[in-house]
Amino acid sequence: MAARNSSRLSNLCLLTRRRVLGQATTGAGSLALMNLLARDSRAQDDESADTWQPGSGRTHHVARAKRVLQIFCPGAASHMDLWEHKPALEKRNGQPLPGEENLVSFQGKNGNLMKSPWPFAAAGESGKRISTMLPHMAAHVDDIAFFHGMHSKTNTHGPGCVFMNSGHASEGFPSAGSWTSYALGSENENLPAYVAITDIRGEPPNGKANWTNGFLPARHQAIMMSNQQPIRNLQRPQQITDGTEIESRRLLQQFNTAYADTYPGESELRARVAAYELAGRMQLSAPDVADLSRESDVIHELYGTRDGNSLKAAYARNCLLARRLLQRDVRYVSLYCASRASGVDGLLNWDAHKSLKSDYERHCPIFDQPTAALLTDLKQSGLLNDTLVLWTTEFGRMPTHQAGTAGRDHNPDGFTCWMMGAGIKGCSHGATDEFGRRAEQNPTTVWDFYATVMHVLGFDHERLTWYHNGLDRRLTDVHGSVISEVLA
Repeated sequence: MAARNSSRLSNLCLLTRRRVLGQATTGAGSLALMNLLARDSRAQDDESADTWQPGSGRTHHVARAKRVLQIFCPGAASHMDLWEHKPALEKRNGQPLPGEENLVSFQGKNGNLMKSPWPFAAAGESGKRISTMLPHMAAHVDDIAFFHGMHSKTNTHGPGCVFMNSGHASEGFPSAGSWTSYALGSENENLPAYVAITDIRGEPPNGKANWTNGFLPARHQAIMMSNQQPIRNLQRPQQITDGTEIESRRLLQQFNTAYADTYPGESELRARVAAYELAGRMQLSAPDVADLSRESDVIHELYGTRDGNSLKAAYARNCLLARRLLQRDVRYVSLYCASRASGVDGLLNWDAHKSLKSDYERHCPIFDQPTAALLTDLKQSGLLNDTLVLWTTEFGRMPTHQAGTAGRDHNPDGFTCWMMGAGIKGCSHGATDEFGRRAEQNPTTVWDFYATVMHVLGFDHERLTWYHNGLDRRLTDVHGSVISEVLA
């Protein structure tokens, strides 16, 4: 008995502080493992129940839209020169901006207030005033919900474009198109669920980060297409027979499937396999969708695809391509009008720092007729009934001119975006102050904007999540409210 007590005492003496902490850590690890096992069990139970599953085509509530067209004008298109009329700018032209007489913004000191170089005119039955530089777009103002109180958290083009596309100013987060692909899945197995159509002038600031899948499975990234750059390598070499290709694909599929099953966590591998399979199907479908010669002369005239302005004609062809993709039930089409900045401000996009008048007299004709034609075509064909159209840019511009120039500097504090189509009514929501400097009435964040987009698509933006790095991530981060005032 004495020996047994002595042994117990010896063991107690060996319980050093380090040993206690070590054993406690082991115990905590066991508890964590139990928690993970329980979580997996609950997940399996949820999957077996009649619950919503991403990519199933089902939604959280009744959807008004089945697909999205997002038209993006990179370079920070000026709201008070396109969409939001500011009579005070005309009255106070050449005077200092009250309260900010010595304002230093993105590129330096600002001068006095500068009115728009072009008059605004009433359009539609609503009498909504927009710039006379957009005569074709004026025909659609009664159907557009203008968000005039938009504001951003960055004044730099690259992060601004990424923020407007993904709800996050840093790269690596899924774009809205990727979230839509994840949520809804594909309706056409022969075409991608998400397509990005780049401008003939190049990619937008930060390039492919604007349509990345981020941490979502790689199959949800956009496929790049455009009329000026057809998808490469779709046609097989002439010496390869049908039988040889079929057998080769079958063998390759066996290898890929076996490897993917061995490494189930490698989503990029499965996405690559899916991409190869999609490429095979696209050998027939993609040339058909990209063949604009099938369209009538009336349609080509409507869009301006044969216009003498080569940049306008190229953008018009991309607009027509966008309609053909939507017609074939591609879920999300991102259409870009302009590209990244160049050595000359405002040459390749809407970044009019030095010469706003000449820059926009170059960009507006490229944008106006083809975009308006696309909206008209969608409406006449009935596609607009279940297609949500977005027009976005990364931020706005100052109501003043940059010191020593006839252009405007960056302004993240107030700008305009808009929606139209399924589930949206024509209206103006929010406003900047009398000069267009800051969002003043009903300020709207990018997260509010996308909360509304997801609502129209049938989703609760707070429930549309993906677990990543310890958090349930979502398009709207931890923010966002649906703007019910714009819903039909």
